[in-house]
Amino acid sequence: MIPKYRYKPGAYYITIFIITYALWFAGAYLSFQDNSGLCTLLILAGMMTPFLISLFMIFTSKNSDLKKDFINRLINLRLIRPKVLLAFFLIMSLTVLVSIFLSLPFGGSTSQFQFAEKYSFSSGLIPAFLTLILASIFEELGWRGYGFESLQSRHTFFTASIVFSILWSLWHFPLIFVNDMYQYVIFHENIWYAVNFFVSIIPMGVIISWLYIKNGKSVLAVILIHIIINFSQEALQMTQFAKCIETVVVTVVAAIIFISDKEMFFSKEHLTTGVDELPRMTGSLELAE
Repeated sequence: MIPKYRYKPGAYYITIFIITYALWFAGAYLSFQDNSGLCTLLILAGMMTPFLISLFMIFTSKNSDLKKDFINRLINLRLIRPKVLLAFFLIMSLTVLVSIFLSLPFGGSTSQFQFAEKYSFSSGLIPAFLTLILASIFEELGWRGYGFESLQSRHTFFTASIVFSILWSLWHFPLIFVNDMYQYVIFHENIWYAVNFFVSIIPMGVIISWLYIKNGKSVLAVILIHIIINFSQEALQMTQFAKCIETVVVTVVAAIIFISDKEMFFSKEHLTTGVDELPRMTGSLELAE
């Protein structure tokens, strides 16, 4: 956060929701027409909206510190903690396996432990695997580039992460109307599976925000984390029922993190990478714990 800059979370999120919803509802209509090319472009444009609005607000702010801070958080590899990322990868993998295991007494099949033969959704002209990567990149460039920072400038980490996670969840809403998109597929399979998707984003959003802080607010780190999450959900033949169980497991993980790091959650003093440190980063970087 930049102390001398007044963030504008209201303007940021209202603009994003209006533009994204307009693009995605138009894309939803075209997804049922014979115009898949334009539909794909609209979905991609909506996906890029948080990033583009972040760039606009940062680079029209006339605040050089805000610009330097964004660039630093984007390209400074020294902010990233490889051990934290590795631990998260292992925890995420374990979460998926535990959720599948817990689904077995409820009739779940052991075939869920097998690798998936194909992706669970289609995204028009863009391959599904590329959609997962692009979504991770553009969303986090926007959300962490400006969105989360704007909330954290006015609230404790706990409040900022909860509000952000709810907004992030609601942002995906129009996708349940886009033919063959993941949200559309699960909504038409069972409405409760769609509800679970939106609910699951909230505890996961809190965890991602916590990891973002622990990695010195590195935007690149959180992009990698988002990619790990997306592909972990597609790697195995995991059923939607098992994913409902996974939401409970992820919530437990989020609760454990909250209890173990309660002081940070209710403090406005967070691990930051201030622009005052930029010259020193060319040599060595010291991260406050």
